[in-house]
Amino acid sequence: MFKYIIDNDVELKILDINNAEELFDLIYSCKSYLMEWLPWVDGTKSMADTKTFIEMSKKQIASNSGFQAGIWYKQKLAGVIGYHKMDWTNKSTSIGYWLGENYQGKGITVRATKAFVEYALTDLNLNRVEIRCAEKNYKSRAIPERLGFSNEGTSKEVEWLYDHYVSHVIYGMLASQWKNARSIH
Repeated sequence: MFKYIIDNDVELKILDINNAEELFDLIYSCKSYLMEWLPWVDGTKSMADTKTFIEMSKKQIASNSGFQAGIWYKQKLAGVIGYHKMDWTNKSTSIGYWLGENYQGKGITVRATKAFVEYALTDLNLNRVEIRCAEKNYKSRAIPERLGFSNEGTSKEVEWLYDHYVSHVIYGMLASQWKNARSIH
């Protein structure tokens, strides 16, 4: 199982069914905050929905197509980060992340994302990592920008978010670029 200790405060661990209640409580406690940018939040209505997500994540691991990890901050579940589908043929993946409202502003997501990028480009020997952020989600966009990702452009109105479309800014990092970027960040 994947467990990655980043520092004394932050660690990443594969989500287990035993984490369902803590994950559901975190989502529910900041539902309106998360709904501003995440289309799946409104569909998380019960503990069963959270258990289904964790089970789907376990199937993703079993099929070697990525995984989702909980982000723990000082022993409390603070959010989730994950690899979307792994493209082993082209040696690429994309990363998604979210953090509970009370955990914002502590550099947690930057540290978790940096660890995920490092793992993908070094340990998994991938060539490319992509991060897509809603164009106006400046907090989310700050993560790849701080880590030295290249802004590769904007896809217009690619995601339906409850009652409107949002455009995504696409950020990319190549393995050859990461060696230089990680020494700076």
